[in-house]
Amino acid sequence: MPETAFLAIFTGGASRRMGRPKGRLLVPGSSQTIIEALVARGRSAGFEPLLVGEASAYSDLVTEVERVPDDPAGAGPIAGLHAVLQQALRRGGSQVLSVACDMPYVGSELMASLRAHASPAPVLAARREAEGPWEPMLARYAAAQVLPELSQAIDEGCRSFQQLFRRFEVEQLAWTRGLERALHDWDSPQDLQS
Repeated sequence: MPETAFLAIFTGGASRRMGRPKGRLLVPGSSQTIIEALVARGRSAGFEPLLVGEASAYSDLVTEVERVPDDPAGAGPIAGLHAVLQQALRRGGSQVLSVACDMPYVGSELMASLRAHASPAPVLAARREAEGPWEPMLARYAAAQVLPELSQAIDEGCRSFQQLFRRFEVEQLAWTRGLERALHDWDSPQDLQS
């Protein structure tokens, strides 16, 4: 029986630029919110979904999905990853795939390919440009390998995913049109037009 893999859906901050919770926006051409779509796609790809961070804006949606608060509280999204990796290991999981609640185009095929991709690297992540920063919100983490270094980084005051990634071998996802589309996120109302 394959080990449990978790889909960590990061629920984001205050959505000030968007003016409303981004995960409640509808996926283009659908009646589903982004949160609902990501949960369904994750399950289809063999992941157990988790909502990470402050998820009260979604309490009426996907009610059966477990919520995982940041650990430690107040340390930003890196603390969400820390909490999810701990949860994964407690529950016998080896992989965590992270996505943001404002990424409507991350599909189940991409998720499944990330789950199946064999790699010795602790982190498998995308970059929007060849030498650009890593995209921590479309990345797969090997829980047992990443958690000890992440715990130490947090203890040392690290709040940056880019600093964290320098501690590991990171395998870059092969660039495809599908990956380019999946990386499109919605931060402000202007983003909804594309």
